[in-house]
Amino acid sequence: CGELVCPEAASLLGLLHGKQWGKCLKVLVKVEEERMHVSGGRKACVSFISRFLLFFSLQTFEKLLIANRGEIACRVIKTCKKMGIRTVAIHSDVDANAVHVKMADEAVCVGPAPTSKSYLNMDAIMEVIKKTRAQAVHPGYGFLSENKEFARRLASEGVTFIGPDTHAIQAMGDKIESKLLAKNAKVNTIPGFDGVVKDADEAVRIAREIGYPVMIKASAGGGGKGMRIAWDDEETREGFRFSSQEAASSFGDDRLLIEKFIDNPRHIEIQVLADKHGNALWLNERECSIQRRNQKVVEEAPSTFLDPETRRAMGEQAVALAKAVKYSSAGTVEFLVDSSKNFYFLEMNTRLQVEHPVTECITGLDLVQEMIRVAKGYPLRHKQADIPINGWAVECRVYAEDPYKSFGLPSIGKLSQYQEPLHVPSVRVDSGIQQGSDISIYYDPMISKLITYGSNRAEALKRMEEALDNYVIRGVAHNISLLREVIVHPRFVQGDISTKFLPEVYPDGFKGHKLTDLERRELLATAASLYVAEQLRSQRFLGTARIPVAKSKRSSWELSVRLGDGIYPVAVSKDGSSFSPCLVSQQVEVDGMKLNVTSEWNLASPLLSVTVDGTQRTIQRLSRNASGDTNIQFLGTVYKLQILTKVAAELSKYMPEKAAEDTSSILRSPMPGAVVAVSVKPGDTVSEGQEICVIEAMKMQNSMIAAKTGKVKAVHCKAGDTVGEGDLLVELE
Repeated sequence: CGELVCPEAASLLGLLHGKQWGKCLKVLVKVEEERMHVSGGRKACVSFISRFLLFFSLQTFEKLLIANRGEIACRVIKTCKKMGIRTVAIHSDVDANAVHVKMADEAVCVGPAPTSKSYLNMDAIMEVIKKTRAQAVHPGYGFLSENKEFARRLASEGVTFIGPDTHAIQAMGDKIESKLLAKNAKVNTIPGFDGVVKDADEAVRIAREIGYPVMIKASAGGGGKGMRIAWDDEETREGFRFSSQEAASSFGDDRLLIEKFIDNPRHIEIQVLADKHGNALWLNERECSIQRRNQKVVEEAPSTFLDPETRRAMGEQAVALAKAVKYSSAGTVEFLVDSSKNFYFLEMNTRLQVEHPVTECITGLDLVQEMIRVAKGYPLRHKQADIPINGWAVECRVYAEDPYKSFGLPSIGKLSQYQEPLHVPSVRVDSGIQQGSDISIYYDPMISKLITYGSNRAEALKRMEEALDNYVIRGVAHNISLLREVIVHPRFVQGDISTKFLPEVYPDGFKGHKLTDLERRELLATAASLYVAEQLRSQRFLGTARIPVAKSKRSSWELSVRLGDGIYPVAVSKDGSSFSPCLVSQQVEVDGMKLNVTSEWNLASPLLSVTVDGTQRTIQRLSRNASGDTNIQFLGTVYKLQILTKVAAELSKYMPEKAAEDTSSILRSPMPGAVVAVSVKPGDTVSEGQEICVIEAMKMQNSMIAAKTGKVKAVHCKAGDTVGEGDLLVELE
C-alpha cells in the first residue's frame, strides 16, 4: 500500500497479517488520536485505516478445512489465501505429497486410499476439525459435498458448512423430492415416475408405462455416476443393476428413479447464488452438452443457443426453485433443452460445480469467495442488473484417459513430465497435480480444468486450440487429442451440438485427427527436418564439430518416412549457404512438392515450434528409438512414424514382423481397476456378447463381454482383485 507513510501504519499491517485484532484496535485508536494533531503525510493513513476497518468488519473465518482433494481443494485454498483465511487440508495416505497438502497451512491424514476410509470417513474428518479448531468446512464437489448428515454433524459442533443448510441439501440432493418441489415452484419438469424404484421388475414396468427410451439414475447421484439410458426391457434390468451398484459405491444410497429420456437434447445449466436474507441471483448459463457416459467434457459460457428471453426464463425458474427451498450458497440448476428451446428441470446440484470457472470468467465473480461470505451471514453484494456477460469462456476437462477406448477409459501412472500452458494469453489452469504426481485407480482421473477466455467465442476457441497444443503431459494417456478435435470440429464451431455430439460425430469411436493431404505433407516435412536436426547435433561435441576422418560437405538427405500404411520418400536440403545444427531454414520435398521449413530446433524442449510454408505449428516429440521409430504429437493427435535413410529403408524389408496377438479367444482388461464380479468359471460355455466380468474404475462399473462364442478355458481373476490395463482376465478354448 503506497499510503503506509507512518510507523504505526506499518505496524498495523504486520498485526493484521498476524491476526492480532486487539493490538490492531489499539494502534488504530492511537493513529486516529495523532491524526487530529499532525498535518501532512499522516493524513494519508486515514484511507488505509478506513480500508482496514472495512476488512475487519467483513471478517469471515480464521481457519477453514477443505474436505476434498485435488484441483478443487487447491482452488478453495487460493481464495482462502486471498481472504486471509488459514486452511487445513485432509488427505489419504497415498495423497501425502499431493499439491493441495503442500498448499495448505496445515494437513492431516484421515485414512488409507479407498475413499470410504478417507475422504468419505466422516468420523475421521470430524476428529480433524476438532483437533485443528477449524471454524468452517468447504466440501468442494463430490465426496461429502451433498451429504446432509455431514452438514448436520458440522452444525451440531458449531462448525459452519460452506454450502446450503441440511433442508436444502435434503430437498435438492434427492432427485425424487427435488422434482416434486420443482413442480410446486412452477418449474418445467420431465415426465417420469416420482417414487423410488424397488427392483428390476418394477423398473421394467415403469419404463413401459413411461415409454422407451428412459433414463435410470441414482436419486442421490451426480457427475454421471449411477446413470444409464435404457431402450428396452433387457437394458432396463441391466441398467437398474449397474446404477444401483454405482450409486451405493459412490453415494452410499442405492435408490433409483426413472424418467423419460429426452432424445438429442442440449444440457444447459444456470448458476444461482443466494444468501440467508432471501436474496437470489442467476449468474447466466453454462453450455455442457459435450459429454461422454453422461459426464461433461467441454463446457462454455454463455451458450450459443439461448436468446435473451429463454435465458431470462430459465434464470427466473432457477431462482424460483432456490427460493422455494430457502437456498443459501452457490448452486446449479440443470436443464435439458430441446431443439425448440423448451427446457426441463433435470436436477439441482447443491454445491460448487466443476465447471464454475467459465462463469467466473464472464461475470468477474469469485464464486468460492461468495460462498464463504454467504456462509458467514453476509448479504449478496450484487443485484441481478449487475450481473454481466463479458466475453466468452471455454473449459476443457483434461483427463488421464485413453480417448480411443469408449471416448475415455482411465489411465494410471506417474506424470514423468508436466507443463501447463500458462504462457498462452488468457489461459487459466485449475489443477491439483505437478510433475511427479501419481494418477491412481482410487480417484477421479481428472488432471486439470483448462480454461480460455476471449472477447468472443472465436477468440476463446482459438486460444483453447493453442493452449492444448502447448500442454505437456507425459507418463499417462490423456484426452487432449479428443478435446482438440471437438473444439475445431465444424459442428461445434457453428454451435450445432447436443448431448449426442460425440457418438454422432464419431459413430465408430474416436480415431484421432484425420490428416488432410496438406497436413500430411506438413507432418512428413516436419518429422524429416527434426530427424536431420538430430543427426547434425549428434555430429557435434560440446558445441564444436567433431574432427571428421574425411571432410564432409553433405548438404542433402534422402529419407524414407513410414506414416500409417504409407511409405513416403522425403528429400531434405539446405536453404542457404550454411547448414547449422539449428537448421534455421531448409527445403523439404514431399510428394514432388517443395516445402520451406523454418525452426530453431531446441531438441531439449518438450515443445517444438516449426513453420512450414508460413504456417506455424507447435509439436511435441514424445519418443524415438534407434530403429527410426518416433512418436510426434501434431494437431493434438500422436502419430507413429518411422524415419530411415534410403539405404536403411531398403534393408528393412528383410526384417521379420511380429505377428499380432489373436484377441478373440482372450479377454484383457481395457483399463486399470478392481474386479467387482466374475460371471463365469472354467468349463462354462459363453455366447458372443455375454458378460464375463465387471471392472470398476474411478467408481464407474464396466461390463466385460465375450468377443465370440466358446468354452471358458481359464479364469485369471476373482472379485476383489486389482488389475492393470492389459492384464489377462479370461481365456477361451
